[in-house]
Amino acid sequence: MSKSKVAVLRTSPKTVLEDYQRLLELAEVEKHLDKSATTILKDNISWHYPFPAANTTPWQLEGTILGLKKFGYNELVCVQNKTVVTDAFKGEDLNKYKPIFKKYNIPVLFNFRDEDMKWIKYEPKAKMLVLDHIYPEGIKIPDYFIGKNIVHLPTVKCHIYTTTTGAMKNAFGGLLNTKRHYTHSWIHKTLVDLLQIQKEIHTGIFAVMDGTTAGNGPGPRTMIPVVKNVILASGDQVAIDAVAAKMMGFDPMSIEYIRVADELGLGVGRPQDIEIVGDDVSSENWNFFVGDNGASMVGDLLWFGPLKSIQNFFFRTPLVHLFIFGSEFYHDYYRWPLKDKKVFKRWLNETEWGKLFQQYESVK
Repeated sequence: MSKSKVAVLRTSPKTVLEDYQRLLELAEVEKHLDKSATTILKDNISWHYPFPAANTTPWQLEGTILGLKKFGYNELVCVQNKTVVTDAFKGEDLNKYKPIFKKYNIPVLFNFRDEDMKWIKYEPKAKMLVLDHIYPEGIKIPDYFIGKNIVHLPTVKCHIYTTTTGAMKNAFGGLLNTKRHYTHSWIHKTLVDLLQIQKEIHTGIFAVMDGTTAGNGPGPRTMIPVVKNVILASGDQVAIDAVAAKMMGFDPMSIEYIRVADELGLGVGRPQDIEIVGDDVSSENWNFFVGDNGASMVGDLLWFGPLKSIQNFFFRTPLVHLFIFGSEFYHDYYRWPLKDKKVFKRWLNETEWGKLFQQYESVK
């Protein structure tokens, strides 16, 4: 396979919007997206609270919109999803997206609203690794996604179940409904299956990743924010995740979802086969680690540990509501008020990115 191109730039709050536009040019966005098609902006709201590195940043969203419009992609639509622990409406408010949507006239649709889109059965042409077994009743996707470009907007961060999370994981929320927790025991192969489906249904796929503040530790929510001042973009979802993983200090090919996607020819995961354009990050090694938190320890038992064989009893019956409540309580009523809100406020007041965040308008 020929080398894939990933654009990486070092940036600052003063230049970040211009840098994002240059980033799209370096990553040759026009080669990857169809100008005659609508382009879906798929932001990433891992936690509705504006925890640093957990969610798409407002400058990432705005810079990408400016860059896409500069290259003639004028029909832009944002699609939001909900998870069992994340409120999309609260998330786009607290992370300051709504004034940006208003400023650039970007409509917002919700994949869980029947009036916006329908979930239809989809039979992939590619052989699925796990999704057809996880969903024997049929794989369902939103009909709206078919025949459109998609631009993923993840951040550079660790993940308790996939080591790192980025472009490939960002398809998880949009293409799977709220029963996506069924897939966790097979999460790596699920991400590979989703990339195969994306390649079938979309007219183009592109990713723009924000590492201005990166997330170390037990992501995608309860992390240690670390200012890193980098942004990335690529049309190869595997390659951009591999470059981000390598910068974080992980061997990309030791991460199952990257390795399997590379082996199936869905993208390039081997660093030596990736061409990095922009700034040289070949010596970056942030020595990130994943670790565990209270919620992930329970998940480890049920999805990967001794209780895996009986997980259907917990997750495909009304008992699932106990786990949803437990996760919500842990994140929103324990972690946020007692720990992570303080981390957020310290980031707001002590970092240049936090000060830039404060300059973005809140919902009026």
